[in-house]
Amino acid sequence: MLTRRALVAALPLTLLARPAFATEEQDLVDRARITVDGFVRDAEFAEMRRLLPRAKGVIVFPSIFKAGFIIGGEGGNGVLVGRDANTGAWTAPSFITMGAGSVGLQIGAEASEVMLLIMTDNGLRAVLSNQVKLGADASIAVGPIGKGVEASTTTALRADIYSFAKSRGLFGGVSLEGAVLASRDSMNQKYYGRAITPEAIVIRREVEAPNAALLQDALRRAEAKS
Repeated sequence: MLTRRALVAALPLTLLARPAFATEEQDLVDRARITVDGFVRDAEFAEMRRLLPRAKGVIVFPSIFKAGFIIGGEGGNGVLVGRDANTGAWTAPSFITMGAGSVGLQIGAEASEVMLLIMTDNGLRAVLSNQVKLGADASIAVGPIGKGVEASTTTALRADIYSFAKSRGLFGGVSLEGAVLASRDSMNQKYYGRAITPEAIVIRREVEAPNAALLQDALRRAEAKS
């Protein structure tokens, strides 16, 4: 009886404590960690794991949804983490969105988990700008390496960004070329409690994110398997 009363007494405190962590932004960070762990376990993505230790940053989209009939569209939210140039540690996450539209002979629907490995400083600077169009910006080239990847023009290891995708569903002509990446400033503000730029998060490391530790650990495990 005493134990039951203690649990009942503690319940309101538990319920009050949860909303601070059960936010849309934290859910996205948690799902990004699950995506990274999935790529680590999948033998098809050995190339991704080989490149990861050299990456300047990583963007993880737990779900990019594409659907269309004649006119198609795709999009989703993700997180960007950078690598500290001095320590090699992964930074706190900055929130980012991907969107694209296309017109053509296409029908179907597809949901994909996507990881973008940013391999150069130029690529990271482009992603941190207001917005960048993959495959069109001169500083961006998306390399088609890995399972299920649809990308732009180069297979050379000199590309700024490499894309890896796990896809579920059926869609004709799925591609990341032409997709636009843009910062989700409102999500950054909600997550960190103040207005903050992606550069301040990823480059200057002005904030820490203890609740993103599991995502950072997942990336370290992925590197260890390279």
